Amino acid sequence: MSTPILTRSLLALALSAACAGAYAATAAPAAASKQALVEQVLKLWNPDTIGQSMLQIPVADAVQQARAMLQGRAVPEKRDAAMVDIVNEAKAFMAEATPITKASADKLIQTKIAPLMAERFSEEELRQLIAILESPVKKKFETMLPEMQKTLGEGVAADTRAVIDPKLQGLKEKIGLRLRAAVTP
Repeated sequence: MSTPILTRSLLALALSAACAGAYAATAAPAAASKQALVEQVLKLWNPDTIGQSMLQIPVADAVQQARAMLQGRAVPEKRDAAMVDIVNEAKAFMAEATPITKASADKLIQTKIAPLMAERFSEEELRQLIAILESPVKKKFETMLPEMQKTLGEGVAADTRAVIDPKLQGLKEKIGLRLRAAVTP
């Protein structure tokens, strides 16, 4: 009696091992295919521009403040020349800082955003996003956008603060010097 029980137990154990091996073999490609779908969504969404958008806000504010300060305080020739210099400084700042934030975003997209998407979306949902269908999945993705943008934005800010803040301060100082020179008779 113990031999048939032992045989059945060994057979069950072998079957379990075979099933587990088959599951593991199919689970790995599923993870790879899901990752490919996440990568495709990220390419379509293009979140690496979030860092650049974050830079544009304070730079545009600084230029706008300079324009407002010069208005009525400087003669048109000095005002216009100062604004040309200020805009050129802002453009140079953006040209220098954009690659820094883009590199940070690219890194954080892979380490923070891609895993978040892989965790919260199924392969079918990712396919629906890629196809840009009108569906509840699109709404789910759009509701996650603020969280992902915030997560990425906070990560980019933390990752680039040591490099960007001094550069932004330098830009503000250059603008201040140019403004003083423009309004001084």
